[in-house]
Order: sequence, then C-alpha cells, then structure tokens
Amino acid sequence: MPHFLDLATATPDGLRSILADAHRRKAARAVWPKGRVDTDAPLAGHVLGMIFEKPSTRTRFSFDMAARQLGATTIVSSAGDMQLGRGETIADTARVLSRMVDVLMLRTNSHEKLEQLAEHATVPVINGLTDLTHPCQVMADIMTYEERSGRPVSGSTWAYLGDGNNMTNSLIEASSLLKFDLKVGVPRGLEPDAGVMAMACARGGCIDLVHNPAAAVDGADVVVTDTWISMGVSMGDAASKDKIAQCLPFRVDDALLAKANPGAMFLHCLPAHRGDEVTDSVMDGPHSAVWDEAENRLHVQKSILLWCLGKL
Repeated sequence: MPHFLDLATATPDGLRSILADAHRRKAARAVWPKGRVDTDAPLAGHVLGMIFEKPSTRTRFSFDMAARQLGATTIVSSAGDMQLGRGETIADTARVLSRMVDVLMLRTNSHEKLEQLAEHATVPVINGLTDLTHPCQVMADIMTYEERSGRPVSGSTWAYLGDGNNMTNSLIEASSLLKFDLKVGVPRGLEPDAGVMAMACARGGCIDLVHNPAAAVDGADVVVTDTWISMGVSMGDAASKDKIAQCLPFRVDDALLAKANPGAMFLHCLPAHRGDEVTDSVMDGPHSAVWDEAENRLHVQKSILLWCLGKL
C-alpha cells in the first residue's frame, strides 16, 4: 500500500515525481479561480477522509482544496467528534473508514497512531503531521526552494535552527534522499530524533549537527525555523520558559540571516511566534518565502494524493 507516512516511505524517484507534478500543476492553473477543477480531474469520484486530533489551518485548507482541484470530495472530522474520542480503536476505525473513502489523512499527536492506522487500513494513509515527522510540509519547502531558485534542491545547503522537532526530522530524511546538505543548529539537549539521524546517515546523508547558530547558517542557501513550543503546550509554564531561554540564541534575525549566503531564502512552516523564533523584519523581509511556502502545501499535496492512488 503506497502510504505517505514519512519521506523515507517513498523512493528518491518517487519524491522527484511528486515535485515535478506539483510544479506542473501549479503552473497550469496560475490564472484560474481557486475552485476550478484541473483539466484532467484525475480524482473524480474519489473521496479523501481527514481526521484531525490537533488544530489546523494550512493542513486542513490545503488538503481540502487539493482534493477539490483534483475533482475529489472530502469528509472532515475531528477525533473528538468520532468514536475514536470514546475509545474505539485505531484499528477498527481504519477498517471501517477504508470501506467508505479512497484515501485517509491523519493529523495527530502520536506517530504510533499513524502507523496503526496505516497497518489496518486498506486504502493509502497520509501523514498530515505527527509528533515525529511532518513530511508534507517539507515537500512544500523543497518545492518553494526549487520554484524560487529555478534549480533542483540537490546540491544546495540548508540550515535548520531551533528545537529539534518533527520538522527537523523530516528535513533530515529529505536531505538524505534528495541529496542536499543540511546543518541542524539546536541547543544541547534539544537534538532531533537519534533514530532518524542514524537512518539518514546510513543512506549517505550529509547532515551536520551543531550547537552554534552562526556556524549553522554559514554557507546556507536556505534558513528554516519552526516554533519552539509544540502546539497545545502552554508557553507560560516553567518547562516552556526554560526551553525558550535555551532557544533564544537561535532566533532568526537580520544579523543571523546575514551570515548565510547572499540572497538566502527564509522558510517557516507557520504559525510563527513573531519575536521568538523569528523577527518581524525577517518574516516580512525580502528573504522570506513563507507565503509561497504556505500556498505550496496545496500544490504538493495534490501530487502526494495522486502518488498514493497510483496516478503518477
């Protein structure tokens, strides 16, 4: 079953086919109304089921519009509105929903839940975000770089700054598969998942883990950051305050960004805590591609849907 659980569940050729299709489809509808269906309507008659255990703006709207532009329809539910919220197992939910939709997307706190859903589903399952990885977002990041730079991501140099979280893990996977260099700049004790790092290195990934923000951005073509405090966690509790203090030296401001390559691109998956991980002058400045990046969630997820359903 062609699930899209992590970037490593696809081959490098598969990821490249997704990116090529996303670039093509975006260009083909550049001046169209957003609700117009793509000319080929490749998913006419199909249904995408979406389950949300976490709040969402970009994931919800982008997947919904992706399905519509491909000619499909959607069913959206929060886990609390389903029997999942009353104790039904993930396995039983997977078996039932597989009889009713053609593909499932889950946005959840637990990567284990995603794996359970995929194990018992008889339709493709897509990772809309877990505590471990965020593959759709990183595919949108790569699409944005290629779109703006006019060249493939391979051979470029990226820097990630801040907390070693799900975004970091997916960037590590991407760098080892699509062959770009990645420097991960994080405070000590906030390193990314060791298992993800080990598998990426085994694939020949060029990943440099550093604890100095200036060293991380040196030579970077792209500078990426993310929120320091996970969604749903209070920023006012003692643990969060300690984490923010640890991460403050890794804030992306104009002075730090200036240490990257001239013309370096800034990316953030959003929502941003302006003034914490990034300053307003960077978010709204000439290096920022965050709005293109957010839009590209829609375009790349169309192609992920097609890949999962054997249409690429």
